[in-house]
Amino acid sequence: MKGIRRLTLALVVLAAGLIVAAPAAQAITFNLTSDHCTNLCGPLGTIFGTVTLVQDGSQVDFTVTLSRGFEFAKTGAVDDQAFKFNDFANPGLLATAIHLTAPATPLLIGDKGAFNGDGTGDFGFGIICPACAGGASDAFPGPIKFFVDNSLVSDFTTANAAGNVFVVDIYNSATTGVGAGNTGPIDASTPVAEPSSLFFAGAAMVLAGMLGRRWKLR
Repeated sequence: MKGIRRLTLALVVLAAGLIVAAPAAQAITFNLTSDHCTNLCGPLGTIFGTVTLVQDGSQVDFTVTLSRGFEFAKTGAVDDQAFKFNDFANPGLLATAIHLTAPATPLLIGDKGAFNGDGTGDFGFGIICPACAGGASDAFPGPIKFFVDNSLVSDFTTANAAGNVFVVDIYNSATTGVGAGNTGPIDASTPVAEPSSLFFAGAAMVLAGMLGRRWKLR
């Protein structure tokens, strides 16, 4: 009996240790859910899209995808940027370190500045469409894909003073319903749980349950 208890307890401790010792995330996804549009851009609880970061050697790949029915816009509310982010680990990052891979049309480029439109907090970097007209006239569905040289995923995942990690400027292309025709900022603040962390946490819970059940039966 003592041997079984010791073995089960050791397994629980091992699972907990794996959670603590798990390596830093090499890929992470944020849901775009915080609606700052005037009169809203969609119903409460809408997931407007996702921002996924993947470590690819010495660079970080970004993919910014909008849900069906939403497009990237260009308005003063988001400082004319389609997407905004920070790099607190390297605030001296040059805009030339940001390389767009999609879309080819319209032409997008990396931008650097002091962006703080519409109360979403301060941002130092963005993705802009220089030739796009304002509002919904030149809105595009994306996704936006780019990578940043000599960086780590963790460089980009700290929230600013307003609690936001990323901001996109969107247009609701629907003709009816909540938010139809509206434009404005949508924010991301917390990442989606990593599958590996969920697995280890679940394993620890299952083992703990087995331990408690065995003790109860005896």
